[in-house]
Amino acid sequence: MLVLHFGGFRGTSMLFIATGLLLFTISSTNPSTLQGVRVAATDALAPLIAVVNKPVQLLADQIAAVSGIAQLQTEVTQLRQENARLREWHNAALALQAENARLSTLLNLKLPEPGGYISARVISDAGNTFAQSVLVLAGEGDGVLKGQSVLSGDGLVGRVIESGQKASRILLLTDINSRVPVVIEGQEIRAILAGQNHPYPSLEHLPPDHKVVSGARVVTSGHGGLFRPGLPVGQTYVDEQGRVFVQLFAALDRLNYVRIADKVLDQAILDGQLKPGQPNPK
Repeated sequence: MLVLHFGGFRGTSMLFIATGLLLFTISSTNPSTLQGVRVAATDALAPLIAVVNKPVQLLADQIAAVSGIAQLQTEVTQLRQENARLREWHNAALALQAENARLSTLLNLKLPEPGGYISARVISDAGNTFAQSVLVLAGEGDGVLKGQSVLSGDGLVGRVIESGQKASRILLLTDINSRVPVVIEGQEIRAILAGQNHPYPSLEHLPPDHKVVSGARVVTSGHGGLFRPGLPVGQTYVDEQGRVFVQLFAALDRLNYVRIADKVLDQAILDGQLKPGQPNPK
């Protein structure tokens, strides 16, 4: 009886193999022949596949949830550490602010008012290779005037060169017509940030004996009265030929919103009465 059972099992296996080979041959020679059969089989087996797959999907969701919790815990730990460091910097900044106020009072030093900002949405990109500018949805009706400095959340972007009633054009720092007086912090080296129609503006008019190194922070110097002093610009990059460029803090190719300074430090420059760097007779 065992022999008969084995023979029957072998016969059934051969039948399945022959059927499979036949179906494979038909599907290979003419795929559309069995398309209806495949669709019907899929429709019939779909509920069964869903039932079988449900525990697997639940397990996958549980694993993903556990992984997400672990990632969130890591991020919370990092945020707590960063928050602690920020509190230390905040306390140090408050102490320096108080000390500066005492020294300014002692020296009777008159500093320009910090002023505020006007937020605006960018409605056009940086244009093309020959025009590095953007349009923003804010104009004279919102208090935007020609010459005002423009910043993103990371650093200086450029300045207003045209101001209509509802929209304004911003000349970016990378434009070949852009010139901004800057200073390298720590070394107190003054220079001019010159746009090159390239992502990295260059530093011009550096002292002949300068020793600028890569990674130094660059801010506006305030010379000329057009830009406020101390606005963050970027950090230096020195190439193999010794040329000094600036990697900007602001991502000019991904501008969505900008902040426009609500006033110009020296309106006489914009009126054409003075040249940048010339003392104001007022």
